[in-house]
Amino acid sequence: MKIPFKEYYQAVVSHSEELLNAAVYILAIFIVGAISWWIFNMVMNRLEKKYRERPFFEKNRRLFFLLKRAGHYCILIAAGTAFINLFDLPIVHKIFGAFMIMLLASIVCSIVNSLLPYLEHNLSKRTNTKIDDVIINLSKKFSGIIIYTAGGIMALDKLGLNVMPFVAGAGVVGIALGFAAKDTLSNVISGVLLIIDRPLKIGDRIEVRAAPKNSATWGDVIDIGLRATKIRTTDNIVIIIPNNEFMNRDIVNYTSITDEIRVRIPIGISYESNLQKAKEIIIGISLQLDWVMRDPAPKVVVRNFGESSVDLQARVWISDPRKRMDTISYITDNVKEAFDREGIEIPYPKREIYIRTETP
Repeated sequence: MKIPFKEYYQAVVSHSEELLNAAVYILAIFIVGAISWWIFNMVMNRLEKKYRERPFFEKNRRLFFLLKRAGHYCILIAAGTAFINLFDLPIVHKIFGAFMIMLLASIVCSIVNSLLPYLEHNLSKRTNTKIDDVIINLSKKFSGIIIYTAGGIMALDKLGLNVMPFVAGAGVVGIALGFAAKDTLSNVISGVLLIIDRPLKIGDRIEVRAAPKNSATWGDVIDIGLRATKIRTTDNIVIIIPNNEFMNRDIVNYTSITDEIRVRIPIGISYESNLQKAKEIIIGISLQLDWVMRDPAPKVVVRNFGESSVDLQARVWISDPRKRMDTISYITDNVKEAFDREGIEIPYPKREIYIRTETP
C-alpha cells in the first residue's frame, strides 16, 4: 500500500521539528552548563585568592578543592537531570538515580575524609591521651565502608531490586560471626565503652588485680586499645588485660581526679609507752619528706587497743601517688630507729613461762 506524498511529507516535517527541538534543548543544556561552570570557577578562584591567607584556610588547603568539586558535581547533576528528562524511559531514570546516589556517597566520603584530619589536628592533638586518636583512626578505617555500603543499598533499591534478602543474609552472617567471635567482640565493645566513659587514661596509676604472685600490684596505663589495655607495673612488667575484665570489676584509679592521695601506715606501741611522744615522732619523720603535704598536715590516730599494743595509724597526704611505697618504707624505717632511741617499745607477741620447782 502506497503512502500519499502529503502524509509522508507531514510525518517527516513533524519528526524533523521534534529532532530540532531536542537538538536545541541539548545545545541549551550544554551552553547553560558551560556558562555555569565558568562563572562558578571564576567566583571560587576569587574567593580562594582573597581568603587563602586566613589562618583557618591555611590549615585546610583542601577546603577550596572540595568546594570546587562539590560545585562541579552539582552542575553535572543538574545538566544530567535535564538531559534525562528528554527520554521517557523509566529504566533510564532509575539508572541515572542510582548513579546520582553513588556520586553523592562519593562526595560525602570525600568531605568526611577531609574533616577527619582537621579534627585530628585540632582536637586529638591537644589532649594528652591517645583515646581521641583511636576514635579518629577507627573513623578513617570504617567511614568509607559504611557510607558506600549505605549508598549501594539505596542505589539497588532505586533500581527496583529487592535488597531485603541481602540485608537478611548479612544479618544471619553477622549473628554467626558474633557467636564465633564472642569474646573478641565483647572486648571490642568494652574497649569502645572505655573510650567513651574514660574511667582511666594514659598515664593513670591504677591497681592491678591480675598481677603475678609476689610482684607489684600497682601500675601505670601505657596503652588503651580496642581489645586490651596495657599496664606497666612498678616492677617494669607489662600486663595486658582484656577490656572485658575492666568492665566486669571495680577500677581502682589513684590519679583519676587528682595526684594527691592519702597513705595510711599502721604502727603499734606498747601500753607503757608515751603515746603523745610517739605521735610527735611519727609526724616529725613524715614531714622530712618533700612530697608529703603540709596542708592537710600529717596526723596520727589511735585505731584500736590490741592484746599487747596500742594500734596507731599515721595518715599522710602525698602529692605524688607514685611515692606511696617510698613513703611507707621511709616512715616505717625511721620510726623504728627513733622509737629505739627514745625508749618507745614496739610490742610483739610474748609468752611468760613460770617454772615451779617442788622440794621432795
